[in-house]
Amino acid sequence: MQDNNWHSNPEPFMQNPESDTLSSTKIHLIGGEKGGVGKSMVSRLLAQYFIDHDLPFIGFDTDRSHGALLRFYADYASPVLIDRYEALDEIVETAVEQLGRRVLVDLAAQTDAPLVKWMDDSGVLDMQTGGFFTLTYWHVMDAGRDSVDLLARLLDRFGTRVNYVLVRNQLRGDDFSQLEKSGHLERALTMGAKVISLKHLQDTVVQKIDAHNSSFWAAQNAPRADGPGLSLMERQRLKMWINHAYGELAAAGA
Repeated sequence: MQDNNWHSNPEPFMQNPESDTLSSTKIHLIGGEKGGVGKSMVSRLLAQYFIDHDLPFIGFDTDRSHGALLRFYADYASPVLIDRYEALDEIVETAVEQLGRRVLVDLAAQTDAPLVKWMDDSGVLDMQTGGFFTLTYWHVMDAGRDSVDLLARLLDRFGTRVNYVLVRNQLRGDDFSQLEKSGHLERALTMGAKVISLKHLQDTVVQKIDAHNSSFWAAQNAPRADGPGLSLMERQRLKMWINHAYGELAAAGA
């Protein structure tokens, strides 16, 4: 039986030994708090980006029921219980023990409260001054007002103590005028936030990939009979979409 989660390198965490000489680790928290904004899609894109660019990484998935990293990139991810400190501790301990790797954390909906409590009680943000790791919060947004309000709360909570990437997810709407008029975008930019856009991808392509539990690599490269069954033109549209997304991720400093 073929593995639907094929990827371009079968050996996780060993793609680029020279990266181990880097002095610090990037911890990427993929959040947005609200369900249905596309957090897992961004996590999957980052995972594939790291694989395709030979950037060693370790993934953690906080979704107990249908975690996307565990589903699509199981070779690279482990589950983490958001309400257990010893489980969350593993994120930081992994970052410090394996310097130079990316740590990718897919945050399920409504996990901000336990995450922030753990950070506050453990002094996680203060630990960044040791130079072993940096924290980047990817705030994934749809076009609705809730995402704007959640951004305001996020900025109030963390201030300049973390790096921010605002992801305008056009798979969940393309009119972000509420964000632009709110004043919170300008506020985030003054804090050094980066803003990227994730273009819309044909719904049929997304549905086929998800139904077959395929990684993005498998969707593009696996034989049609073994992959999600994308047509020639659907593969071409997926390729164009991924190329654009990779440019955005690179600009955000992934």
